[in-house]
Amino acid sequence: VLPLAYFSLQVIYARRKYKISPPETAGHPEFERIFRAQANCSEYFPIFISLLWVAGIFFHQGVAAACGLLYLYTRFKYFQGYAMAAQGRLGPLYASAWLLWLLIGLAVAGLLAHFLLP
Repeated sequence: VLPLAYFSLQVIYARRKYKISPPETAGHPEFERIFRAQANCSEYFPIFISLLWVAGIFFHQGVAAACGLLYLYTRFKYFQGYAMAAQGRLGPLYASAWLLWLLIGLAVAGLLAHFLLP
């Protein structure tokens, strides 16, 4: 939740800096990038939390927590990169997507082991 709060605060600061009142979402290109980065991170957060929860319960808490921390770090780098330039988001975007796929694999492996093994 703290990363989402940080991203939201950055949007608020950018609104003030570029004098863009809500509900407007267009204006200065830097504001638009910050706004879009925050929206993208918010859209993926429920998926991340669900996978983290399932992987932690059914696979291993430590492995899931490590993946979760890495994911949060890559999303932070994604936000920073996107705020600077649209191309700056690509490396962290691919890394965070890879971590989500890893969490999917861990969750599926844990669920299969839980329900199929005696």
